[in-house]
Amino acid sequence: MFKEIYRFFKFSGKENEKRFWTSVALEFVISMFSRLRFIAAYILIEGICYEMGLGQNAAIMKEGVTWNRFWLICILLLVSVVGMIVFKCISQMKQTVGGYTTACGKRMEIALKLRYLPMGFYNKNSLGNITSVTTNTMEVIGNIATRVVMVLLDGIVNTLVLLALMFVYNYKVGLVVTGILLVFIFINYLRQVVARKISKRKIDADQKLVSDVLEYTEGISEVKNYNMIKSANDSLNASVEENRKVSTKMELLIGPFEALSEIALQVGSVFLVLLSIILTFSGEFSIAVGIALILMSLVVFNEIKASGTYSSLLRAMSEAMDKAEDILNQKDMKDEGENINPQNKDIVLKDVSFSYDKKMVLDDVSLTIKEKTMVAIIGPSGSGKTTVCKLIARFFDVDKGEISLGGTNIKDYSVNSLMKNFSFVFQNVYLFNDTIKNNIKFGKDNATDEEVIEAAKKACCHDFIMSLPNGYDTVLDDGGGNISGGEKQRISIARAMLKDAPIIILDEATANIDPENESLLTDAFNNLTKDKTVIMIAHKLNTVKHADNIFVLDNGKIVESGKHDELIKNNGIYSRFIKEKEEIAGWKL
Repeated sequence: MFKEIYRFFKFSGKENEKRFWTSVALEFVISMFSRLRFIAAYILIEGICYEMGLGQNAAIMKEGVTWNRFWLICILLLVSVVGMIVFKCISQMKQTVGGYTTACGKRMEIALKLRYLPMGFYNKNSLGNITSVTTNTMEVIGNIATRVVMVLLDGIVNTLVLLALMFVYNYKVGLVVTGILLVFIFINYLRQVVARKISKRKIDADQKLVSDVLEYTEGISEVKNYNMIKSANDSLNASVEENRKVSTKMELLIGPFEALSEIALQVGSVFLVLLSIILTFSGEFSIAVGIALILMSLVVFNEIKASGTYSSLLRAMSEAMDKAEDILNQKDMKDEGENINPQNKDIVLKDVSFSYDKKMVLDDVSLTIKEKTMVAIIGPSGSGKTTVCKLIARFFDVDKGEISLGGTNIKDYSVNSLMKNFSFVFQNVYLFNDTIKNNIKFGKDNATDEEVIEAAKKACCHDFIMSLPNGYDTVLDDGGGNISGGEKQRISIARAMLKDAPIIILDEATANIDPENESLLTDAFNNLTKDKTVIMIAHKLNTVKHADNIFVLDNGKIVESGKHDELIKNNGIYSRFIKEKEEIAGWKL
């Protein structure tokens, strides 16, 4: 238990760890102020006993219920209440700030970490898993974990203080309470062992549920299109049912230990009351001391009970930290480069090889892309076209070989300085749940409204934006679901234009565009690529044949390169590719 609490403090960071330790110290001070109430109660009880002629010889203050005694009791209670309120406010504020700052800080750490993780990480981890860690898991850390830890520590501090007081009054009572406490700790240990077995399964079930809900909602259109509603519902219901079963099983497994803990405390409480009565009548201490010990026993058992109730959640807290650290401890791509501004934008791949896990995708690829030229990369599906573009932008690190920009290895650039050189327009455009203006400004966050409008005009999307009810302030759905594919594509081009990077990567950017939008997109692409280095993956003849150089990939190797006319004469893969396209284009209904 203490190991997990200590781990949580370290996990929270230096500043928050300091807040939590300060809060622990304050809980001790609060406990001291709280104990003043017992002293006040003892003084009152002793005065009453003195008036009744009970235990005058054992009385500390040789007087009955007098005004002096009354005012002393009032002062003690006032100091106790005020002290507890003041220090409790400070303590809880530190706990709250520490908890939410920890969650916020870890979310930011994870977000920053995700920037530098290779794309392979995202292939192995679903969006739902990552989302669950940054939402549910961080909620456990920021809210539940903080409360669990502080309630536990509060209970431990108060229990130790009360136990010390009991030993001061009578060592026999102190030993009995210690024995009951040890029994409770043993039962609680067994509960921890059981909770450890089920808590990981519970967190995994929570993650899978989040993942399946996201997959269901994001893919609802495809589910309806292919009449897979029953299948999708069955899959989601299975996750919900699994989550219910795990949650129920967790409660059923822990429940008996909760009952045993309660029985141990209740039996112990009764036994302690009886012992106090026996020792009082045997003359070992006064009636006032006996009553005070009974009151303290009731409080100490409540403190122990509160600690035990929350301690079962420590394992869930530990699992939550494990989930966060699974991401934070991932091996990322080193960002030890410098802020470099290359003198030219020549791109050179030299003997580059790359694999996804154990599958070879690129094998000893070498090519050169000159500054301000347009190159096309074509080839069969799975030949490595998109991988080449991702490696150039350092979405992955190469397994072997070297990629340079302006004569400098891209690994020598800082990530930010490297990314300044690239703009991307993908086949599948992602737009954020924000205004159109902010989606375009994603390319340059400090852009003025005039710059945004100018970029939109060049991207041929200004007119359709102005036709919307709120113009540039129109809020888009997640992914831009409330506008057409061509309109999304043009907004992404406006975003790239606003960034004004010297190298443009177009990955099948016009593959699924309808004829109505194609002419507008052609104009937009012409504006975007003017005086730029352009790397495009495309299958359309009219976008390929004007390239300054065409690289043909097959099975991870460059098998042909050159201009359109040269490659046609070679009668190789490219020539066959063009003939197939021309034959398909000649079909009519």
